Amino acid sequence: MGSNMKILLTTEGTYPYYQGGVSTWCDLLVRRLPDVDYIIYSVLANPFITQKFSLPDNASVVKMPLWGTEEPAEHLNIPFSQVLRAKLRTDESVIKMHFLPIFQDLVEEVVKPRKDALHFGRILIALNDYLQVYEYKATFKSELVWKTYKSLILGFCSDSNNRIAQPDVYGMIQSIGWLYRFLNIVNTPIPKVHVTHSSAAAFCGIPCAIAKLRDGTPYLLTEHGVYLREQYLSVSKQGYSSFLSTFLIRFVQSVVGINYATADQVSPVCNYNTRWEKRFGVSPRNVKVIYNGVDDRVFSEVPSAPQANPTIAMIARIDPLKDILTFIRAFSIIRKTLPDAKAIVYGSVSVQAYYEECLALREQLNLNDSFIFAGHTSNMSAAYQSGDVVALSSISEAFPYSVVEAMMSSKAIVATDVGGVSEAIGETGIIVPPRDPQALADGLIKLLKNPELRHSLGREGRERAMNFFTLGKVLDLHLKSYIQLAARIEERVVERIKPVAADLQKLHMDRGYALLAIGQDRDAILQFRIAVKEKPISGYVPVLLTEIARAFNRLGEYDQSFQELDKCKAYIDWLQSSGQEIA
Repeated sequence: MGSNMKILLTTEGTYPYYQGGVSTWCDLLVRRLPDVDYIIYSVLANPFITQKFSLPDNASVVKMPLWGTEEPAEHLNIPFSQVLRAKLRTDESVIKMHFLPIFQDLVEEVVKPRKDALHFGRILIALNDYLQVYEYKATFKSELVWKTYKSLILGFCSDSNNRIAQPDVYGMIQSIGWLYRFLNIVNTPIPKVHVTHSSAAAFCGIPCAIAKLRDGTPYLLTEHGVYLREQYLSVSKQGYSSFLSTFLIRFVQSVVGINYATADQVSPVCNYNTRWEKRFGVSPRNVKVIYNGVDDRVFSEVPSAPQANPTIAMIARIDPLKDILTFIRAFSIIRKTLPDAKAIVYGSVSVQAYYEECLALREQLNLNDSFIFAGHTSNMSAAYQSGDVVALSSISEAFPYSVVEAMMSSKAIVATDVGGVSEAIGETGIIVPPRDPQALADGLIKLLKNPELRHSLGREGRERAMNFFTLGKVLDLHLKSYIQLAARIEERVVERIKPVAADLQKLHMDRGYALLAIGQDRDAILQFRIAVKEKPISGYVPVLLTEIARAFNRLGEYDQSFQELDKCKAYIDWLQSSGQEIA
């Protein structure tokens, strides 16, 4: 990788080791912004998972396995001698003096129901500092830490302010095991970059939060789903004890809180998600929705010929959140009206036990020959064209690619009203309540029996997708966000500069923006440069330099773009160091 802008893109259970919508989004960013250098920081279940996506030349990967390693430093590219020296330094006196105060604060912050996000951030920084010198496993596995943990948890059980259910021995061991496994993230070095970018307000955002708090590195947070809501749903199905369920949810709340508190820009993929962000205290000025988009060159608008049998396609991984069971039940209802109907589900198995449950229901309803699990496919366009209509039965979504891809493929859709699905579809499909097989069946029967209606909705869906959800829009908005965050204009200037431009400066600025509007980037650059010369000490100068950088970027002159950004940073630094007053 060269001297381009460097972005740390952090993922959790997705890119580049797993398939799915978030991984698709990551791969599009990495491949279609080749003049940005990406370091992928991938939090994954274990180090033995096969990488599903090959990385282009502008990307590299740092693996952070949570399980599957005996030593917490196994995944780190450091000499064994360094690990050994750290282990030898880590004795009981060190743990008692340096670690236990941090650990006690950590456990209290995780367990208490009322959160202090920045305090949690300071704890993570202190833990990270400690682990620069001392060894992770020798610390966490010490008898002293275990005794301290037991004492703290039992104390919380009788504390009316932080009350938590009494744990059994298994619950005590499991909960400290979660701390040990998940916080190995803090033990992993964080590369120095221009901007960090997390794909979720999750554990993978911890490196971004630390970089923000320690080094001031700008942080962009994308939210595909509402991570906290998804964890509520997941934990409720795990059958954990009351203690473990409460402990894990409060741990997740602390992690979500530090992500929201440190992100400079929170970009949900739909307006639906903003309700949760506002509830967590994210300032509306920091929220900028960036919808998912797809490549219109991949998904053709040419309608396929009707299938030999009325066919419903679904593109979804086999996961409880996709509620395939409701789709199977709905399809059983459809077969009573359309006995020759077929259903095809394209997607890899995410949860094996759930897949087996789906197979059992399919057999129970005697649908083995008509309801097909086709597995993962790399030919997504063909998958959508294999159905007369497309279905989505999810109980939780953000802004699903499958919906936008179906719209781009001119396919009519019946989907559940969850997340940003209705934002995507608008009036171009049929929206039904989640977990309602009858409503899902009724919507699909209506389209399967009415070719004219489904073709009309398909055309309208394609037009809507082309207007709002193209890949070009997504890439442009992310690149602009990177540039703005790297320049740190809002954070470093807005508080102390009140722009008042001279008349001539304003005149040339207006000319520049008018030229930008008609695509005349080079002429706009000239006008912006004249505007800077007209009043070199002005609150508009950082904005003008950033607009020049964006214009050079659009022209493909990336070196010039970064030179302008460097000028912008130098200008702001000079203002701050000189105490220069702005007219």
